[in-house]
Formats: sequence, C-alpha cells, structure tokens
Amino acid sequence: MTSPSEAYARFRSSQQHPVTAEFADSFPFGLDDFQIRGCREIEDGRGVLVAAPTGAGKTVVGEFAVHLALREGRKAFYTTPIKALSNQKFSDLVEKHGAANVGLLTGDTSINGEAPVVVMTTEVLRNMLYANSRTLEGLGYVVMDEVHYLADRNRGAVWEEVIIHLPESVQVVSLSATVSNAEEFGEWLGTVRGDTTTVLEEKRPVPLFQHVMVGRKIYDLFDSNDVDASAGFVKEGAPVNAELMRVARDDFASQRLMRDRRNPKGQRGATKGQRNVGNGRRVWVPSRVDVVRRLEEQGLLPAINFIFSRNACDAAVSQLLAADVRLTTREEGDEIRAQVESAAKALPPEDLQALGYHEFLEGLVRGVAAHHAGLLPAFKTVVEDLFAAGLVKIVFATETLALGINMPARTVVIEKLSKWNGETHADLTPGEYTQLTGRAGRRGLDVEGHAVVLWQPGIDPRQVAGLASTRTYPLRSSFRPSYNMAVNMVHQFGYARSRELLEQSFAQFQADRSVVGLARQLHKADEALEGYLEAATCHLGDFMDYAALRRSISEVEKDAARARRNDRRAEAMASLRQLTTGDVIEIPAGKFAGWAVVVDPGLANPDEPRPYVLTLGREARRLVPLDFPVPVEARTRIKVPKNFNGRVPQSRKDLAMALGARVRGLPRGAEAPRKGARNDAVEQQLTRLRQQLKAHPCHGCEEREDHARWAERWFKLKRDGDVLRRRVETRTNTVARTFDRVCSVLTALQYLDGDTVTDRGRHLMRIHTEMDLVAAEALREGIWNDLDPSELAGALSVLVYEARGPGDQSPRPASKRIQKVVTETQRLWRQLDLLERDHKLDFLRPPDAGFAWAAWRWAEGDDLDDVLTETGLSAGDFVRVMKQLLDLTGQVAHAAAGTPIQKTAREAADRLRRGVIALSTAGE
Repeated sequence: MTSPSEAYARFRSSQQHPVTAEFADSFPFGLDDFQIRGCREIEDGRGVLVAAPTGAGKTVVGEFAVHLALREGRKAFYTTPIKALSNQKFSDLVEKHGAANVGLLTGDTSINGEAPVVVMTTEVLRNMLYANSRTLEGLGYVVMDEVHYLADRNRGAVWEEVIIHLPESVQVVSLSATVSNAEEFGEWLGTVRGDTTTVLEEKRPVPLFQHVMVGRKIYDLFDSNDVDASAGFVKEGAPVNAELMRVARDDFASQRLMRDRRNPKGQRGATKGQRNVGNGRRVWVPSRVDVVRRLEEQGLLPAINFIFSRNACDAAVSQLLAADVRLTTREEGDEIRAQVESAAKALPPEDLQALGYHEFLEGLVRGVAAHHAGLLPAFKTVVEDLFAAGLVKIVFATETLALGINMPARTVVIEKLSKWNGETHADLTPGEYTQLTGRAGRRGLDVEGHAVVLWQPGIDPRQVAGLASTRTYPLRSSFRPSYNMAVNMVHQFGYARSRELLEQSFAQFQADRSVVGLARQLHKADEALEGYLEAATCHLGDFMDYAALRRSISEVEKDAARARRNDRRAEAMASLRQLTTGDVIEIPAGKFAGWAVVVDPGLANPDEPRPYVLTLGREARRLVPLDFPVPVEARTRIKVPKNFNGRVPQSRKDLAMALGARVRGLPRGAEAPRKGARNDAVEQQLTRLRQQLKAHPCHGCEEREDHARWAERWFKLKRDGDVLRRRVETRTNTVARTFDRVCSVLTALQYLDGDTVTDRGRHLMRIHTEMDLVAAEALREGIWNDLDPSELAGALSVLVYEARGPGDQSPRPASKRIQKVVTETQRLWRQLDLLERDHKLDFLRPPDAGFAWAAWRWAEGDDLDDVLTETGLSAGDFVRVMKQLLDLTGQVAHAAAGTPIQKTAREAADRLRRGVIALSTAGE
C-alpha cells in the first residue's frame, strides 16, 4: 500500500514531468527508478547516458525520446550497431507507433526514410552528417543504442564521429552496457554535447545465481551465508563455497598423484575411488549430454551453452542427437518443423543439401541448435526466433550471440574460462564473463537467472568468483582518423576546424587524463632502475657490460633457432610443391596424421600449397601448411580414378582400400631428408661472444648469478620504462597528429589541396571500406575498366576478404584477367604501404585474393554446393563476405558515377544477389 508521503511525491513528480508520467502509465508494469530518472532528464532538455546491465530495460529510455519527438512534432533517429538490431527495433516501433510514423535505413534499402522516426545503423547516420543530408532537418533526438560499441577496433570510430558532428540542437540519448568508467564517458559527452546526465544502474532486474557443475552435481559458487550472493546480487570479495574449494583441492591432489602413477604403457592411471571415462576425462568433468539432462531435471532450460568454437558447437548438437536427447513435445516439434520449412522454402533443394539443412532441422525439432558466424544468416534467424518463442530449449553458441541480439535464456552455461583470440588461448575477462552471463534471466518470465561454469581440470573457484563479482570492463576508445573520414571532414569543415573537432574525441579525452598516471609510473620505474643497478654492482668490474654480453648470446641463439624454423617451413613447402596426383605420403602432424593419397596437389597458391588428400580413415580433406611442420616425400604411388568424388562415400571407400593395400608393410615415420646446416657466421659470432664472456673480469665472481638476476630485472624494467616514456611523449594531441599524417598522405596523392578536396579526392568521400584508399586509387588508375561484372566482383573481393587463418584460402585461381588485376591491386597496395611508412602510418592491410575465385564463380551462376566445396568455407562465412562485397560494390558504383564502371558495378551486385545471398539481404 502506498503511503501518503509517497503518493504526494508521485503527484509532484507527475506535475513537474507530465510527459514522463504519461509515458510510464502506458506500460502494463511500473518503470524502474533508473528508467524514470532517464526519462525525466530528457524531458528537462538534457542529454543522457544510461549504463545498465543486459536485460535491465534501458531501451525504455530510448523509446521515451521517440515518444517525446512525436509529441513535439520533431524527428528522432534510433541508431543501432548492426542491421539485425535495426530490423528488430524497426518492428518494435512500427507495432507501437504505426508504419506511417516509422522508417528504416540500413544502407541497402530505404523504407519510409522521411518518417518522423527512423531506425538506422550508425554508419548510415555518419554518412548523412558528412553529406549534409536534408533528412537531418527537424532532427531533435538521436538514440545511440549499444554505444559501448565505440570500443570496437574496426567500427568504433563511427560512434565518436556521430557524437562529435551532430548539431548542438540535437539531444543525444546514449544507451550502454554496464562499464566501470561510465562516469568518465558521461563527462566526455558533457564536454562535446553540453549538459548531459549519467544514469547508472548496476543491479540486474532478475537476480543471477552463480554455479559450478562438477560431474552431474551443480554447486553454488558462493557461500550460502553471504547475504548478497544468496539474493543473487554478488559484491566484490564475496566468499567462495567451502565445499567447492574442497573439490578443487581434491582435484589438485589427484592430478599430482596421477602424474606420479604411470602404468607400464605410459598412460595415466586412475587413483582409488576415481574412474576414467572413454575420452580420458575424469568423471567430474561433465559431458554435454549430462549437462543438458541435468539442466532439464532442474528446470533450468531454456539455456545458452557458450562454446568458443564453431566446430565444437556443431559437434555438441551431433552429440545430443546421437544420445537421442529430445527436449520438445510432439506438438512443439510439429510447430518447429512448420516454421523452419516456411523459412527455407525460398531455397532450392540442392542448396539445402549443401547447407546441411536436414541435420539442422532434426536438431531444431528436438529442441537443440547451434548458433555461430558459420551458420547461414537465415538459419541463425530461425534459431533466434524459435528460442525466443520457447520452442528451442538449448543453443550451443559462440560469444558472437552475446553481442547485440535480444536472445535471453533462463540459464547460461560457460564450458571453458578461456578462448582463442586469434593469437593465443586467453582467459575470459570480467567484462566478457558479464556479457555472456548477462543473457541469463528473462525479465517477465523468470524470477531468477543462473550462470553455470563447467568443471575443468585445474579450475580455481576463486578465479570464477573473481570474474562473477568484478565490476565490468572499462570503455576504451578505439578512435583514429581514416582516409575517408579526413576527406569528408576537410570538405565539410576545412582542415583547421576538422583538427579541432578531432581533439574533442573520447580517445583524446582519455589520453590526456591518463598522462598523469603514466608519468607517475615512469617516475617509480626510474627509481627502481637505480636500485637494481646498485644491487648488480660487482667489485671485479662492470657487471652491466658482462650482462649485456650474456643477453647478446641469448638473442643470437634465439635468432638462429627462429631462422632454422623458417628454413624448415620453407623446406616443407618446397616438398609439397613436388607432389602430384596419386602420390602416397605420410602426413606428419595434425588431425589427419598418417597415410594419405594426394588427389589434388592444391598449387593455386604456390607459396602455401594445400593438397587435397584421402586418408586411410576415408577422410577427404584439403590440408593446410600447419599439417606439415617437416618436409614430406612420395613413398609410393597409386592410381586415382578420374571420376573420384570426395563427397561420395563409395568413392572414398574404394580409394582408401587401394591405399591400405599399397602401404601395407611400408615402414612408418620416414621423413624427407633435411637440408642445410647452421650458418657458419652465426657459429663464429657465438664463439667470439662466449670467449669475450669468459675473459670478462666478472665471469669469476662468486656472486655472479645473484648479480645477473638483478641485471636481468634492470633490463626488463628499462625496456618497460622506455615503452612508458614513449607513451607519455606521444599522448599530447595524439589524434590530431594522426590526422596530420593522414592528410599528408592525401596531399601527396593530390586528394587534398589545403582546405579543398580535389576531384580525385571526391571519389574517396564515397568509399567507407577499411581499404578505402586502395579502392580509390584502383578506381583512379582504371585497373577495373576492362573487367566484366563477374570479374569485377572477384577483383573487389580482395579488398573485403581477410583469411581467418593461414590455410583459409581458395584452392583455385580466378580468371586470368582477375589475376592480372589482383597483381595490379597488390602493386598499388605496396606503393601506398611505402607512402604510409614514410608518414608513420599503418592503416592498409595487404589485399587478400582468397575469395576471388568464389566471388567470380558465384557471380557467374555456379551452384552453392560447388562453391562451398571448392573453397572449404562455411555457409555463414560465405554469406558474410558476400554481404561485405555487395556493400563495397555499391560504394564503388556510387563513387564511379558517370563512368562505365558504375554500370558494371551495379550489374555485379545484381549477379551476386541471388539464392542464399538474396535471402540473407532481403529487407536490408
């Protein structure tokens, strides 16, 4: 019951903020305090930053800005980072305000673009600002949903560009996930946008309980006596469950015993009271089947199980199907089948076969699915819709699902606390953990959410507790001026004004604030260096000189070892270039190690051959350089039928039998002879250095190794201090200095002339790709002029495609004209790369021809199955690159207005937009 004082306070608030009160009354539930505060700030005419956890309902504040704009007769733009979110928000706002009042702009398609409310991607708004679009007239509010995307390395600059360039009359409503420096970000918004209020909400709307699953038992992560943790709201330093800590200690002890107890065959033995399962894991490492069955028993479905591998996500679905797991009723299965078949009816049967449609459908009918970037976008949408409807009960997903798409669950499972970041296996950060577990707990459906970490050998519950109780990641600007940004800004504002605007960026704001802290660190480092130097003093001579000799020897040895590895790799690649069809080889490493016959040598890229082989285990695979750490040689030969098809099981069986008969009796482990020896000059250098070391007075010191430890610390700290010093020296006007260098490059290429963008530079204004300058130069030199539309598609692909790994390359060359243009494009890049180096820049990556054949053949009308088989790409990756290529093709057509290339580019886009690509770009 509301008290008289509370009722009076509510009455006074409704009098002071009548629109907020009216808006709040339109909801069937009461708005939270932070939502009310955000709405009131907007009604008072201020900008607002709302930072709240995933699922807290911060978009309500953005919707209030839309409501206010319609009431005042002004325009509102609602921006999102990705097209899928734009489409989702467009549907929501149309349902609320009617189709006549809401438009959608995502680059390819314009729906009611002059409506009072327009949903768009952030890039579209950025382009409007640079073009001084008339659509901006009457704009009163801009909602920037998911504004924390400005930390994104590739696209983050767009958010800062928009925030800086929007007219002062526009109120900006920024919606962000919880970040630990929200106040800092809000302060920056206030400096560039004027009066801005930061509204923080750290409490989740649905309590989140943290668990660790060991075997088939689910333990609470935190001590039950902790009041906050028991309520589902963990604070930093919360005590860990003592029973779980005992499990960790037992695990550590058993691992130590198992290392000491080896059976005669050298395999790990099981300790008393502990059994091994078939894959060698101990029983307390839960299987995926056990996880799903346990979640079902506990009423914790629907769930998202995060696995940081596309292949592992697909394998998880296969494992559940093989175990006959069924999570749906017959009625639910029928409903799922009808929805999936309706969504897939636009695709021909042969494409569905190539996409693995029937296995995909079988999993969905049972309530099980995978979700990752390798999945066809249309299939991902089906998974999202069925999961949101409660029909799919478990989704195995990579972390990309946690970004943007509204797909909450009752439970989130995290299989491992580390993931591959492209270079190494790195531990999850608190921010990443929070982003993933933020999906748990559906507002309005669940009274509580659950996060379950699966036990792995050596796991430390305190590490998990640290991730779960740490306030989330800080927001760091990724802003830097690009070539396209520079020509657009100079065109609109002139050089001097552009430079001033860039100095207002969040990147510069953070850089200036951090100088004080860096200088303090540098001072401490200098003091420590003096102490280390004193500790390394030797009475026999200059020990730092002696230590420098030791480091020189170590560095020469490391360089020599690196050179040997490179020589070995070159030998391995040379041996692959000698292989021909029918050669029988022994694959030395990798998943398919063992006997194999070469079906196709795979010499499309002679620098990194990728032979297509059939193994003794009937696996037909295209291998990658990593499979050949050492050279190989043909051990014998067999005949490969001309009509051999690796996709036909009988063909694989027949050839594998012939291979087995041929290698029977052949000795295993043979290796091609190694070539070369250590460089004599290196040996001589090492001998000389070692002689100098032994002759040094400090070599005979009894405390030599103690001195050496202090000297090594000095060298390391000196290196770190030099890095700090450079950071301090380069902090001032960092962004503006980069802009100066960018403009110097553009001036050298005659794209800029002082405050004027030249005719040559106007082409660049319309190209927004990462490889913008290469594209503009290619257009200027006319290297695409003689290509037909399909060939142009192949040639443009080198500017958007980037291989995910060393073996991720097309096995077949494109047409001779495309190859010639690719060579010309690489020449252009090398020239621009040298120019960038002269100006201390490094923006442009090398062109990558790995997708050229696929783009060319798809534009020529080849079947999806043929293209995917030849390239080895997943359907999702194929569609993703094609959409990027379509985007660039449209930019080139726009930039080439009035030239023959415009017509060619438009026809290229028409040829690319068919089948799964047309389906995936429909409505965008």
